[in-house]
Amino acid sequence: MDILDLQLVGWTYTVGCGIALLAGAWLTIGMQMAGEKAKRELAARLLEDLLLYSIWLLGLAGGVGVLLGKGWSRPALELFCWVLMILLLMSAAKRLLAMPPPRWVMGLSLAVFIAPVIAFCVATILTLRSEAVVKQLSGNVHDRVHLAQIPATARWR
Repeated sequence: MDILDLQLVGWTYTVGCGIALLAGAWLTIGMQMAGEKAKRELAARLLEDLLLYSIWLLGLAGGVGVLLGKGWSRPALELFCWVLMILLLMSAAKRLLAMPPPRWVMGLSLAVFIAPVIAFCVATILTLRSEAVVKQLSGNVHDRVHLAQIPATARWR
């Protein structure tokens, strides 16, 4: 039994990651035009920003792969979900510890934002690991080369 519809998963991650990439590009371009101080700050965080872009690209590729029925989309999207959950929890902990006491209001607002994202990521991982989805996404014969379909004379050339 699937927890989420596979098309919903594919479209959600494709659209969500696409929006995140566009927003990141817009913010980066805005900082480039803001002045020298902003450019220096942007240059100091270049590696971190490139890693974030690559993570969002992984989610976008996984979402598109699910929509196209590609077998490689399962591990790509699952890896994206795990990384997203870990980064969200690390960011929330950093923000919470940076606040002066009492922290309960900040903790509550972080929980309200993070809980649905974590729940959707967990549901996505469980959906991607279900038997039906594994069969559906691994049944795509265009993703792999079958040695039985290659003539024996062509294998050794």
